[in-house]
Amino acid sequence: MSSEEIIYQKATSMSQGETHYCPGCTHGTVHKLIAECLDEINMVDDAIVIAPVGCAVLIYDYFQIDGVEAAHGRAPAVATGVKRVHPDKMVISYQGDGDLLAIGMAETIHAANRGENITVIFVNNAIYGMTGGQMAPTTMVGQKTTTTPSGRQPDDVGLPIRACELLNTLERPVYIERVSCHNSPNILKAKKAIKKALLNQKEGKGYSFVEVLATCPTNWGLSPKKSYDWLEETMIPYYPLGNFRDKEV
Repeated sequence: MSSEEIIYQKATSMSQGETHYCPGCTHGTVHKLIAECLDEINMVDDAIVIAPVGCAVLIYDYFQIDGVEAAHGRAPAVATGVKRVHPDKMVISYQGDGDLLAIGMAETIHAANRGENITVIFVNNAIYGMTGGQMAPTTMVGQKTTTTPSGRQPDDVGLPIRACELLNTLERPVYIERVSCHNSPNILKAKKAIKKALLNQKEGKGYSFVEVLATCPTNWGLSPKKSYDWLEETMIPYYPLGNFRDKEV
């Protein structure tokens, strides 16, 4: 009798349905990384994901874990409440750039400033995706959107906001890192950062924040391949990858 060795299988925390994200969108990649990390640290049955308005909310279609849908921008506040009531649970706030840095800026800053023992996964694709491609706080200078058809102009709307650098001015966060999902080497680094952020929470260390540079080919008006190139050539020089804080180091 021959034996079979399983070398890969879908994370148990993910559903079996097919993705309906746009071709080239990296939300699905980030979902997969979170799911694999939850499996590996044995927290699938204790995980609760908080997802607000935007493409981030679709995470409920792909995970077989508990979840709470928050009003736009309020995910860190909801995550705070859930974590304080259930301190033994793994609480993940999964947010996009319009949510986290526009309407949710106050919630983001204050949850980090309090040092809540939660994990925030911030998907930065430099645009509002679900609502039709409007300018986000992270939209690049000169980038055309439906609300900046001539390109973002700093004199009119200011410069793109760097979330990691902003949070790194606060005392309480224990872990802050920016990663990307535009190619395989960086996807591996992204998984390592997400796992670290989840383990920090499991060990009760405090607030961890991982920013993932992501693509939105549909609203960028690019093919998936060209969107990966655009991220590397345009976003990374302004949003440098790397660790900003790890209080264990």
